[in-house]
Amino acid sequence: MEKIRKGDDVVVTTGRDKGKRGTVLHCLDNHYLLVEGVNRVKKHTKPNPMKGQTGGIIEKEMPIHLSNVALFNAATQKGARVGFKLLEDGRKVRIFKPTGEQVEA
Repeated sequence: MEKIRKGDDVVVTTGRDKGKRGTVLHCLDNHYLLVEGVNRVKKHTKPNPMKGQTGGIIEKEMPIHLSNVALFNAATQKGARVGFKLLEDGRKVRIFKPTGEQVEA
């Protein structure tokens, strides 16, 4: 079970985009995420008529390391660390460390 998953709302804690919020679009592996609107770069592309691509400058999201984001807690309006807790029925759920409340999802 991963602490941050696809579809989670996260906030960037360090780096050029510190303070920005976004939704996790894709988990690349155990350490990198693609977050909507975060770590955007401009890429110069050549036209490729075989693929139907036009040339020019495109903006795209680049991966950001898992340690540079925190799960956004809507109750406190801040990023929070995530932990795990076993319920009485045997399910393993994610919780916010500062408050101890369960993550919705």
